[in-house]
Amino acid sequence: VQLVESGGGVVQAGGSLRLSCAASGIIIPNYRLGWFRQSPGQAREGVSSWSSYDGSKYYADSVKGRFTISRDNPKNTVYLQMNNLKPEDTAVYYCAVSYGDSWGDAEYIDTWGQGTQVTVSE
Repeated sequence: VQLVESGGGVVQAGGSLRLSCAASGIIIPNYRLGWFRQSPGQAREGVSSWSSYDGSKYYADSVKGRFTISRDNPKNTVYLQMNNLKPEDTAVYYCAVSYGDSWGDAEYIDTWGQGTQVTVSE
């Protein structure tokens, strides 16, 4: 299984970015895929995910109303649209898959992508 992220970069506060995660070795609708992020000195935080079990979408309180998770099944790719970005969103963003549909804690993750840096300036 391989997850390859892209789309990170530097943006001013209030701007937008879209992250992509191309998966290989799995069929994404069959698993819970989503995004974590990690700032220096902080633990990895579950940002958003899409459940394969009931189709529900999870968003951390800090991103609700600003971030949207989506997927393109034929392309086997998951996206994270990030709008109205804030400096506190600055982090390395990781695509992640949980084979058991659990989420929220990094210990539930079975495969990680390499990460993509998102930097939001004032």
